[in-house]
Amino acid sequence: MGIATKRSQRTELPAQSDGMLYEQVAQKLRDQVASGVYRQGERIPSVRRLSGQLEVSVSTVVEAYRRLESQGVIEARPQSGYYVRKRMWQLPAQPEISKPRSSPTDVSMSTFILNVLRASHDPDVLQLGVAAPHASFLPTKALNGILARIARRDTGRGGSYDFPPGCIELRRQIARRMLDAGVSLSPDDIVTTSGCQEALSLCLRAVTKPGDTVAIESPSFYGTLQTIEQLGLKAIEIPTCPRKGVSLDALKLSLDRWKIKACLLVPNFSNPTGAMMPDDRKKRLVQLLAEHDVPLIEDDIYGDLSHHSPRQKAAKSYDRKGLVMLCSSFSKTLAPGFRVGWVVPGRWREQIEHLKYVNTTATATYPQLAIAEFLEQGSYDHYLRKTRVLYAQGIERMMHAVARYFPEGTRVTQPEGGFVLWVELPEKVDAFELHRRALARKISITPGSLFSPRPAYRNCIRLTCALPWTETLERALITLGRQAEELAK
Repeated sequence: MGIATKRSQRTELPAQSDGMLYEQVAQKLRDQVASGVYRQGERIPSVRRLSGQLEVSVSTVVEAYRRLESQGVIEARPQSGYYVRKRMWQLPAQPEISKPRSSPTDVSMSTFILNVLRASHDPDVLQLGVAAPHASFLPTKALNGILARIARRDTGRGGSYDFPPGCIELRRQIARRMLDAGVSLSPDDIVTTSGCQEALSLCLRAVTKPGDTVAIESPSFYGTLQTIEQLGLKAIEIPTCPRKGVSLDALKLSLDRWKIKACLLVPNFSNPTGAMMPDDRKKRLVQLLAEHDVPLIEDDIYGDLSHHSPRQKAAKSYDRKGLVMLCSSFSKTLAPGFRVGWVVPGRWREQIEHLKYVNTTATATYPQLAIAEFLEQGSYDHYLRKTRVLYAQGIERMMHAVARYFPEGTRVTQPEGGFVLWVELPEKVDAFELHRRALARKISITPGSLFSPRPAYRNCIRLTCALPWTETLERALITLGRQAEELAK
């Protein structure tokens, strides 16, 4: 039985962990709204009433209502309760699971990507295509203050190499924080890097050689594709659902058919779709790769940016053989320019430390120390609480704008973390031509073709939502929608 009807009656939910109950409550209410049990403008049960009906905690219902509110399904009215929101727009459908050709292919992306990214250096261009937070969202002043204090009290450490494994203060803080992701670490398990991109590159170099094949999501971040190209590797794209992540059945078929040397995935809020792999699928993923003795290179750069819920588990939390190499950085949360990342190499720790040394010798000392102090004083958690709300709001507003201004038939993802949207435009729209027209109007977007080593996603674009919502931004989206409408004819 679902969340009942408008009459008061007790409903039992299947046994679940507390971390999943709030989502189950939220989903059942979404279903009731969609089926008309609760119509627009009608009041839904109070928090305490629903808590009693479902025999779940008040905090579980509060979290479910908070999620539904941020998604625009319900709204809170002071002194009155929660109501189904009256919408002036209908959310577009999400894209279907991708259907790439599942065979190894060479990767050649650099020229296309550089041509598109040149616009990111122009201060007069509105950056809707770069997956990085706007400067106003970052704690730059606080970090600069910490840097200044470190410099004043420094006795020479900042001028010396911080050889691998890197800054011990930062590695201690990372080990403490990763407990929230279900990963128990010692500081000695961690190697700091110059950003997540270096961490991923080091991992690929440790477990592959030129000519080897790596399994990736489809679509996949173009930075990953560039690294694969630079290392002379082949990529095999695995069908990926924008809601639940990579297809495990398709991955198994590829593992059985091809000699895959590594699997590089983003289980938590992938770029560009924002897909989040549920915990049970993460566990199955790790088990599947362990059966084939294939290492998983886990890119968890967006792991801290869940919009509504506690920090999502890392796939590494299910690793029992040291086969998962966990990579992340603070570039998407605190300071892209600091270039501070890290990796948990598992059984390849010695190789990673050596490769780090010969690759860049060391990670810059002051930025590591500054971030370590920022984390230690509790500022990071406070910052994340505020920023998660901003990104959730940015995602909702951008989806709203896509629904209002883009051509009929447009599809858009509905991520629950991170700050990027994947937009699938009508078939006739050429995203590179849309990019060209938008850039002529001082608007930068990222064409979907950059996210595959094959000719694919030509009618798709990625948009960033980590921007202050302004009249200028809204006008730009209206312009972008009009141009897409013209191309769709």
